[in-house]
Amino acid sequence: MAAILLALGASLSYGVGDFLGGLTSRRAHVLAVLLLSQAAGAIAVAVWVVVAGEPFLGAGAALAAVAAGLCGVVGLAGLYRGMAIGAMGVVAPISAVAAAIPFTVGIARGERPSLLQVAGALVALVGLALVSRTSGELGTRIAAGVGLALLAALGFGFYFVFLDIAADDSAPWAVLVARLASTTLSLAAALAVGVSVALPRRLLVAVLAVGACDVGANVLFALATTRGLVSVVSVLTSLYPAITVALAALLLRERLGRIQLAGAVAVLAGAALLAAG
Repeated sequence: MAAILLALGASLSYGVGDFLGGLTSRRAHVLAVLLLSQAAGAIAVAVWVVVAGEPFLGAGAALAAVAAGLCGVVGLAGLYRGMAIGAMGVVAPISAVAAAIPFTVGIARGERPSLLQVAGALVALVGLALVSRTSGELGTRIAAGVGLALLAALGFGFYFVFLDIAADDSAPWAVLVARLASTTLSLAAALAVGVSVALPRRLLVAVLAVGACDVGANVLFALATTRGLVSVVSVLTSLYPAITVALAALLLRERLGRIQLAGAVAVLAGAALLAAG
């Protein structure tokens, strides 16, 4: 039960943070949003590490944490940019397909899915096909941001896998090392592109909130993986798009076509079936 509650808490925090991240990326460069939010998060996690007082990671766990950070920031870049150019109600649910990666890894480690979980995977795939399509004057086409959403799913999926490995040694240190790696990559990318991180105060507050939500979710997820199966915890955590979609509908008055809406619901329903199994 503790693992489920922690995973759902991570889902809520991810959902709010991703909504704010996508929203601010419509007004500022995505690399500026990433760099500032990742750096702010690193400071917050450092406090957790000091309070926890746990020993540093072993060599293998440290490498896994670095890999998690690199995969995670690539996923965030894809998600934020995708939501900046496309509908959040399309991009966010597609990123939930990330659950398929740790789910597959869990099976490779010996975990066996139930028939309900297999059905959930199939439902999620059908939903992915539906939510990715949009209709217009030129007929049916791939919706804006879908490719970036799939990149986000890939990055998040491997983030879940690597962070689970690193958190077995120490959850606080795993999250901090991952965050330092993601901050370093964001800084290198921002310097290479020449992006200014000087944002208006209003946007800066929103970006710092993104960092706080992301860190909170990372901490909750890392703790959840130490108390339950990663295949279940990662799927529950991946329900975060429901929060993002709800906020987009309520605050941005974003509306999807009937087929896309059905697809978004199917993706989330499939994830729920995976967890229920």
